[in-house]
Amino acid sequence: MLHPARKLFAADPFGYAALAWHRWGTVQTNAGFPVDPSTFPTSRDLKDPVLWLAHAGALCEAATTIARTVPTWMHMPVTARGICDSQFCAVALMLVGYSLEVSLKAMLIMRKGVVDYEADERRFRHHRLEELAGFLPDLTDKDKAILRLLTHFTVWAGRYPDPGAKFEADAKEIFDVSEREQICGREVFALAARVMKHAEVVVDESPSPK
Repeated sequence: MLHPARKLFAADPFGYAALAWHRWGTVQTNAGFPVDPSTFPTSRDLKDPVLWLAHAGALCEAATTIARTVPTWMHMPVTARGICDSQFCAVALMLVGYSLEVSLKAMLIMRKGVVDYEADERRFRHHRLEELAGFLPDLTDKDKAILRLLTHFTVWAGRYPDPGAKFEADAKEIFDVSEREQICGREVFALAARVMKHAEVVVDESPSPK
């Protein structure tokens, strides 16, 4: 239960991919805090920041893997290969955005405590990264611009080619802000690392779990 086992994923991909909480239960049990592996977790169980931070790490690793991979697109028509490659990179940015969203929500859970977070949970059911990151110190205007652009990729640009009717301006904003701020890939991943590292500060400052 404690180590990766991709043969199990091949045999039961959905079951294996949903095992994170049960694996965390095994870790807690081994540490002297027994968890019944036969029970399914409650919503409160799943608010455990360890699960959220681990999930953020998994998303970030997936994003990095995609960003470092250059497919040949040999199975695609020549005229579609450049299109697919842009969309492939959009998926990487979507995953970066999701990793930050999950990480920021983990920090909010730690800052507020699970009970208070649950009571206010509806406020955080969105993808607006700049808003979620409001408690972070020292965000520059460029940092905020990166968060705004990543939000587009989590909401639509990493999933669909179309932001939806009446939202065409969102597509234009990506180009306008990117050109104005001169954002490069290194800066996107550096900001992601900085945001996620702030979890260490939040752990030190957090109240006792509720």
